[in-house]
Amino acid sequence: MYLARFRERHEAPGDERPATDDGVPLYLKRFREQPTGNTAARTDAPLWQRSDLSTQQVLTEDNRNKEISPPASMARQLLNDVYLIRHGETQGYSTDSGLTPQGVWQAHTYGRTLSRRMKSGETIVFRHAATNRARETAEQIHRGLLDGIEQYEKDLTIVEPAPADEFRNFQFVAPDGLKDVTAAFRQYSSLLEGHERTAVGDRPLWLVEMDRFWRTQQGGGDPIQHWLTTPLLHFEPPSMTTRRFWAGINRLSSEFPGARLAIATHSGCIRAFAVSALGYDPGEPYNTEHVRVKLLGDNDWTRGGRDATVAYRNRVQEVKVPDIAQLPTWTVHDDWGGMQPSEVANNAAND
Repeated sequence: MYLARFRERHEAPGDERPATDDGVPLYLKRFREQPTGNTAARTDAPLWQRSDLSTQQVLTEDNRNKEISPPASMARQLLNDVYLIRHGETQGYSTDSGLTPQGVWQAHTYGRTLSRRMKSGETIVFRHAATNRARETAEQIHRGLLDGIEQYEKDLTIVEPAPADEFRNFQFVAPDGLKDVTAAFRQYSSLLEGHERTAVGDRPLWLVEMDRFWRTQQGGGDPIQHWLTTPLLHFEPPSMTTRRFWAGINRLSSEFPGARLAIATHSGCIRAFAVSALGYDPGEPYNTEHVRVKLLGDNDWTRGGRDATVAYRNRVQEVKVPDIAQLPTWTVHDDWGGMQPSEVANNAAND
């Protein structure tokens, strides 16, 4: 039957033959029918049609993610989309070092990836902790985003990186005051060396706790897990870092309603935040890995912000955004100095 139909087509008069029987493939005829001129120079054509193959592949990559989005009729209003991003690879933790070339590449790549996910008309706000590694991470993400929106021809409102104190690293109480846990390393190292060399006197408690923390890392262990699970009297508790992270998110949400918030900070606080939301320890975030927080609300902005989802490593948990003003402070009164000798004697007499 195939051969019969072939002969029937070729035996028909020339004006009755199908237009595709002139020996030219259909795709080539369609191409030749296109308007003349350089397609890449036509601004009225969509980007995917004007760009080269590599750009087309990049544009389609983000459509293949695993996130399940509900229908528009069922979706709740998204007040803010927050990214708590660990800094890129750093030169070291014994000082306030910046990023390595690898860390710069990690942060810049993150910014380009973020540019593909955003739509024209959106606003993105960059904030970071005060350390050099967090600042440079935010700056490189910002640069990568600028490169990406230029390539993908998107129009965004960008608030440039600035420090935000709520997202600082967890703190340590050193003899000369409160400081970043890595900033206290040099003082710890010099004092410990003196004690080990002279073997004179007892080591103060703050030095013992800091020594346990750093020796955990030197031995190949997980110092952040040690901080999360061990009561330490000179370290800021994990619960307080989570508390101020929520305070910072609420503040930025009020200042920039509807914006995306990209916050470069530190792994310990991010991990404590994830533990608080998920109820278990999901592990240490890699460099430039993030915990994503979506603040949800109703149609009325004034009623929003009480619900949120926290996503980390394929686990999404719906949580209630805490009202910081209603949380207990858990602080010892400044005027309490311990039991006085007279009180101890009275208690002993009453016993």
